[in-house]
Amino acid sequence: MQRPDVSDAFETLTAPGAAERFARVRGRTAALAAPLSAEDQTAQSMPDASPVKWHLAHTTWFFERMWLARFPGFEPFHPAYDRLFNSYYESLGERVPREARGLITRPGAEAVAAYRSHVDAEVGRRLRDGSVAADPQAAALLELGLNHEQQHQELILTDLLHLLAQSPLRPAYAPGAPERSAPSGPHGWTDFDGGVVEIGADGDGFAFDSEGPRHQVLLRPYRLADRPVTCGEWIAFIEDGGYRRPELWMSDGWAAAQAQGWRAPLYWREADGAWLAFGLHGEHPVDPNAPVAHVGWYEADAYARWAGARLPTEAEWEYAAERLPVRGNLGERLHPIGTGSGEGLRGMFGDVWEWTASPYVAYPGFRPAPGAVGEYNGKFMANQMVLRGGSFATPADHVRASYRNFFHPDRRWQFSGLRLARDAEPPRRVRTEPDGFLKDMLEGLSRPRKAVSPKWFYDETGSRLFEAITDLPEYYPTRTETALLARIAPELAAEIPDGAALIEFGSGAGIKTRLVLDAAPRLHAYVPIEISEEALAESAARLAEAYPHLTVAPVAGDFTRPLRLPEAAAGRPRVGFFPGSTIGNFEPDEARLLLRSVKALLGGGAAFVVGVDLVKDEATLVRAYDDAQGVTAAFNRNLLVRANRELGADFDLERFAHRAVWNAGASRIEMHLVSVGEQSVTVGGRRFGFADGETIHTENACKFTVDGFSRLAESAGWRTARTWVSPEPEFAVFLLKSRGE
Repeated sequence: MQRPDVSDAFETLTAPGAAERFARVRGRTAALAAPLSAEDQTAQSMPDASPVKWHLAHTTWFFERMWLARFPGFEPFHPAYDRLFNSYYESLGERVPREARGLITRPGAEAVAAYRSHVDAEVGRRLRDGSVAADPQAAALLELGLNHEQQHQELILTDLLHLLAQSPLRPAYAPGAPERSAPSGPHGWTDFDGGVVEIGADGDGFAFDSEGPRHQVLLRPYRLADRPVTCGEWIAFIEDGGYRRPELWMSDGWAAAQAQGWRAPLYWREADGAWLAFGLHGEHPVDPNAPVAHVGWYEADAYARWAGARLPTEAEWEYAAERLPVRGNLGERLHPIGTGSGEGLRGMFGDVWEWTASPYVAYPGFRPAPGAVGEYNGKFMANQMVLRGGSFATPADHVRASYRNFFHPDRRWQFSGLRLARDAEPPRRVRTEPDGFLKDMLEGLSRPRKAVSPKWFYDETGSRLFEAITDLPEYYPTRTETALLARIAPELAAEIPDGAALIEFGSGAGIKTRLVLDAAPRLHAYVPIEISEEALAESAARLAEAYPHLTVAPVAGDFTRPLRLPEAAAGRPRVGFFPGSTIGNFEPDEARLLLRSVKALLGGGAAFVVGVDLVKDEATLVRAYDDAQGVTAAFNRNLLVRANRELGADFDLERFAHRAVWNAGASRIEMHLVSVGEQSVTVGGRRFGFADGETIHTENACKFTVDGFSRLAESAGWRTARTWVSPEPEFAVFLLKSRGE
C-alpha cells in the first residue's frame, strides 16, 4: 500500500473524478453479486473461502472503520458490525473466526445492501463537499480501500466458484459456453541476459506495502516461456503419470497430493475418455489451448520438473514484465483464453496468476506502515509462495509488474497457473559450437519423452545418406514427386512472374529445383536456404555453374527461425519452393506457424509451391522409412555420430536401434532411436539415463489429405490456387497464394 503520509496522493482525493472512481469500483462489486440469491451469498464452502455477503460487508466495513472513522462526528452504522466484518485486524478488536463466517445469517443480504448504501453515501458526500481537506492522509487510505475492494472482487468469483462446484447440479454463475482459444502452437523461449537489476515499486502511483522498497537483485541469464502452460500440455502431464510419479514432487507436495487425491487440476473430471472443467460458465470440455488454471504451487513445480524446466523467480518474472504494457484478459471475460501463436512474451498479465519459485518474504528495507493498516500484508510473510500477473478476474487498473500475490503452496481454488523458465545456458558445457545443436540436444534429452529435431540430420554425411535414401526402391516420395514436377513444370512456370526470385526452403541437392529452373528461364534469382553449410555450398556452386544467367544467393540458416533474404530478392516478386513433403516433419500447429512465417518472409503477392505426401496404406509407409538395406537406419543413427563428433558425446551406436512406426491417430510416420538395454550417455558434460526400450523421437513425417492440407494452409493465411496429384502412390503439389491475392 502507499504510505498514509504520502501527501502527493492528496491531489487524487480532491480531484473531480475521485467520487466517480469510488462509485465505479463499488458498483462493480455490487454488479458481481447481483445475479446471486440470498442463499448463494450466505453459504461458505470451506474455511479459506468467504461468503459473498461477507465480502460485500467487509469491504464496506473497511471504508467505514478505516476511512470514515477518521472524521469528526462519525457514527457507526451498527455497533455489532465492527466485530462481524473485521477480517484479521487484531488491533481493532474481536472478530468472527474465518471458518465461521458462513454462520452469520443475520444481518441478511438486504441489510448488508443497506449498509453498503449508507457508507457509499457518506464517503461520496465527503468527497464532494471538500470536508476531507483537513486530513491529507485520507487520499492514501481511500486508494488503499479501493484496491482492497478490487482484491475482494476477484475473491468473490474464486470463492463463489468453489461454492457452486460443491453442488451436484453444477450450476453456472453465468450460463453459456466459454469462448474457445485459438491454437497456440508449441511455446518458444525469450532470453534475458540478467545482471544486477532493480525490482519493486518505484513510488510512481499506488502499490501495496509489500511491493517495496525498490531494490537491486542479481539475475543469472535466464529464459522465459513466451506463454503460460496450456490445458493440452497439462493433459500430457497427466497421461505421462505426472500425478503418480513421486520423483517429480516436493515431499510435502507429494504428501498433499496423496492425502487429497489430486489427479488433475481442481474442478476437472474425466468422463467417457474426455476431460471436463467446471468454471463460472458451468461445466464444459477442457479447452486445450487455454492456460491451465486451478493448480497449486506443488503441482506447478512438479509440472515444471516434468517438462525439464523450472518456475521463474519473482525477480525474473518482474524484470521481464516491467517493460511490457499492462494488457491482457483482465476483467474482460469470466474464463482464461489462450494467447494464440506469436512472437515474444504473451499473456504476462491476465488470464491466470502465474506461480513463481519465490517465497513471500519482505524486501530489504521493508517496514510495515504504522497503525492497523500495517497489518495488511506484513503479517502473512511466512509459508506462502508468490504469484504474479493477475487473472481474468483481476480489474485492469488493479495490476502492475510489481504486484505480489501470495498463497500457500497447496491452495488450488484460485485462478492460478504457471509459465516455465530455464537457465539460459546449461550448467556444464564442453563445447560451444555449434551452439544450436548442443542446446537442442540438451533440451530434447531432458524431456520426459526424449526427442531431437530432425533438422540436425543434415550434416554432410546425413545429406549424402538422405540422397541415397531417395534412390531406394521402397522410398517412393522423391521419385513420385520428381515425376509429378517434371509433368507440371510448364504449368508451374506459367505462375512465376518474370524477374522473380525463387526461394527454396531446405534446398538439399537441388535436383527438383532444376526442373523448375529449366521451365522458368526468366527467373532473376535463386535463393536456396539450407541448414547444412557444406551441402548448401556444394549445391549452390553446381547450380551457379549450370545457370550462368541466374543470380544464385545462398542463405545458410534454419528456415524455422527468423531470416533475412539477400539483396538479390529485394524488390522482386517472390515464389517460395518447399518440395519433399518436409512440411510433414512438423506438428500441425508448428506447420501452421511455419506457413505463416513463410508468408511474412515472402511478402504480399507471393506464391508458395509445396510438396505434400498423401495418406496411403500402412505397409507402404513403413517400408519407405525402414528399408531392407538399412540406409534409413544409418541416416537415423548418424544423428548420434554427429553428436559424438561435434558435442563430445559418447553414444554407443550398437546400442541404439532404428524404428519406424505408423501413428494412425496422428496421421504420421514416426522415427525413433531405441535404447537396447539400460544405459547412460554423456552429452555436453551432462549425463542422461536410458531405460531398456526408451526412445529418442527423431522425426515425424505427417501425411495429409488434399482437403486437410488445404484447410491447414488456409488457417495460415494462404489459399489453394491449384493442386496436382500423382498416380499411386499418391503425392501432391500445391500452389498457394496469399488470401486476397
